Amino acid sequence: MLVRKLACIFAVLIFTFQSALQSQVLPEQINFTRQASKRLIFDEDQTIPLAGIWPEKSVGFSVMHPVIHQLEDSAKVAITTGQLNLRSTTKTATNIWFGGFNPVATYSLDLASCKGNGALGFSFFGKGSKEKLTIKVIFNDEKPEGVSLGYTDKNGLSKESSIAVNLPNDATLNGTLYLQMLGSGLVLYLKNKYLPQVIAQSDFNQLIDLRKKEYLHGFQSHLYTELDSGEVKLDKVVMGLTTGVGLADIRAITYEDGSPLLDKGRLWYTMSIRGRALPHHIQGVFSMNPSVFDIKLEGVILFDRGDGLLRNEVASHLIFDRNDNLWKGLTTGFSAYANPELEKKQLLAIQSNRDPRFGFSIMEAKTFGVVGDIEDPHILYDEEAKKWRMLTCVNEGGYKAIIMEAEEWDRGYVKIAGPVAHNSTGTSIQKIGSERYCFSGSSEREIFIYTYPDLKEAGTLKMDLPPWDQASGTRVWPNVVQLPDGYPFSYVALMMDRINYPGMVGPNWTYGALYLYHGFE
Repeated sequence: MLVRKLACIFAVLIFTFQSALQSQVLPEQINFTRQASKRLIFDEDQTIPLAGIWPEKSVGFSVMHPVIHQLEDSAKVAITTGQLNLRSTTKTATNIWFGGFNPVATYSLDLASCKGNGALGFSFFGKGSKEKLTIKVIFNDEKPEGVSLGYTDKNGLSKESSIAVNLPNDATLNGTLYLQMLGSGLVLYLKNKYLPQVIAQSDFNQLIDLRKKEYLHGFQSHLYTELDSGEVKLDKVVMGLTTGVGLADIRAITYEDGSPLLDKGRLWYTMSIRGRALPHHIQGVFSMNPSVFDIKLEGVILFDRGDGLLRNEVASHLIFDRNDNLWKGLTTGFSAYANPELEKKQLLAIQSNRDPRFGFSIMEAKTFGVVGDIEDPHILYDEEAKKWRMLTCVNEGGYKAIIMEAEEWDRGYVKIAGPVAHNSTGTSIQKIGSERYCFSGSSEREIFIYTYPDLKEAGTLKMDLPPWDQASGTRVWPNVVQLPDGYPFSYVALMMDRINYPGMVGPNWTYGALYLYHGFE
């Protein structure tokens, strides 16, 4: 009788084990089908407004938008037919206040017309200081003839230089000017009818480091015009946080155990808003209802290491630790490239008591000893191992995935697995069924899957219409997320392509468009 009971128990255990194996979906068995694609380029409906001039809504313009005339003669400033009109028959220079200052905001002006000779753009300065930064487009009867950056230091010494690039001979100065400020640099675009065209760019960090808190606190923003027998009419001026010209480094925001943060029916993501080169990108926060394709810019995060600079780091993984009731995570110190002689690229630990997903946020950041050419960190707390674990990639003959672990989330990490054999990018950990797996993009036209935590190869992701073609790069971020019951599909992946924005001069990492995939077993 005892033997029979033991045999029955053993049979039940075998059946249970086999059923568990059969129910555990392997990630290489999932079919990911592309649902949609879209590139966000200064999308007006995505802009988070900070300040501006809206002439049609102006009452008491001189109070709302004080005017400063720099020269002896003054331009005439008026609101006519819902437009801001500036005109002069003598040489004038005019600054019209419209807001505070933000070093990573986009400043745009919608130009109705310009006639005669002059210049048009933006000036940034504060009260009680001679220091001033001016970016202006020089025009002659609607034809842009140059773009210059002028800087006056705190002692009153001024210098001006041309920053124009790709200025087309047939361009006309109408439509919209976009000045994308990037902390240590800028790009200026002109949009006539279609795609905004790059017409100027600059790295001004040797002149002035706008990442310093003193400028966020002290500078203010002005519409700037120079007129010498000329007239300009503007529909509006807007300062806001925008999507830029490309989005990349897409990572789902999670809880401390790695499960996705599904809040208010939306998944939440960090993405880098692309500027131009490595020190110029901006950490954006986006949300999306996973059942549709309604990507929404929610906020921008800068990082404070306590030394007076607000750094624009990217490739962050943000988590909400329910045990500590604290927002924390890791980011990559790409902004070190703005001052390579003073700073080293490294990973940073970040935290905030305030929810940093919305509006303009600043998170505390600190170094924790992971220095070098290492990036794309993903962090979670493994309850079974009682360890914090980080999947990241290090440049060892090309970027390769490794796993590190520590007793504390922000110190003491040691490598426990890797590097893998394949090129790696956008490394992330996600549960498929009840098991964790590691995902990585690559330069090999594949998205690789590895076991967790030992990084053994476990196949590649099956996708129709991957976010690349025969001519484009393939080092994308997989960003696979398992969804709870109630959705018409079990998995979602939001990826980007590696297509750079046209017209940039020099180093250019301005990809890409967004691609939505649904996963089916």
